[in-house]
Amino acid sequence: MENYSLALIGFGNVGRAFARLLARKQALLQEQYNISCKVIGIATGRHGTAIDPAGIDLERALTLAESDQSLAELSTQPAPSGMLEFIRQCPADILFEISPVNHTTGQPAIDHLKTALEQGMHAITANKGPVVHAFSELTALAARHNRRFLYESTVMDGAPIFSLFRGPLPAAELRGFQGILNSCTNLILGLMEDGKTFDEAVKYAQSIGIAETDPSADIDGWDAAIKVSALATVLMGSPLKPQQVDRTGIRSITPDMISEARQAGERWKLVCSAQRAGAGVHGKVAPQRVPAGSPLFSINGTSSCVQFELDVLPGLGIVEGNPGPDTTAYGLLADMINIIRGM
Repeated sequence: MENYSLALIGFGNVGRAFARLLARKQALLQEQYNISCKVIGIATGRHGTAIDPAGIDLERALTLAESDQSLAELSTQPAPSGMLEFIRQCPADILFEISPVNHTTGQPAIDHLKTALEQGMHAITANKGPVVHAFSELTALAARHNRRFLYESTVMDGAPIFSLFRGPLPAAELRGFQGILNSCTNLILGLMEDGKTFDEAVKYAQSIGIAETDPSADIDGWDAAIKVSALATVLMGSPLKPQQVDRTGIRSITPDMISEARQAGERWKLVCSAQRAGAGVHGKVAPQRVPAGSPLFSINGTSSCVQFELDVLPGLGIVEGNPGPDTTAYGLLADMINIIRGM
């Protein structure tokens, strides 16, 4: 039995979902993969830190975090001075970086991942910022230390997009893609089809936790743009920054526009796309009317999809139905298993 120690930076909805998933899958991991895992470190922005090389009681950690209490009582070591000191102090084999995304710089998540790799840990993230702003640097650093840097949960939650291109599609050339990558705007547009105003739809999305208090990252297209950047950077070898994506959000979509599209048998969708253009890649995020024959037409609610144009498979697509923290957590678990199997 191989034993692995894990550390988490971030213990919000996704981090807690991962803790529950890990507990639920322990028996399967032992039976199918001959591995056992324990979380020995958790660092948060609001609930303090805990380090215990013998293993943290995850049920207790969940109870404390969800009751807005500190995790410090679970620690057997002095509190570190900051996140980087936490990583250096925590003797983990794998670090999970699940902190909030910074679309502009990717920090401080990039430094968290760099420090983990330099300490000899494998590094897994659900944070899109490091993939967009430091993919080459982190991948090269991981290789120098004979470690892996993986990021399946950064786009479409736990859907196997990046891993699909790492293995099952050898010698395939990706020429472009299009899809619906932001679940919040897809929900809002669907609610407007049902008769809600734009503001009413946004407020509903906020009430169920799909939209933030400040929803601009979603409705102005920034979240979608950074996902386009991540896919272009990793799968098309073009380090496209979000600021380079031709971006238009959905603020200008009116009920009249929604009605006109429906009368024509079409629907408004925030379409994300990228296409090879000479030596580079052109990325775009913009609302478009899509006809009933489009694979994007039937993507409802918080579901998402992406369709790839490859030289050998011109219409390969993936659809993910109504994802949430549990599906993102699965992407983290899948990355961990793939790292261990690859060793």
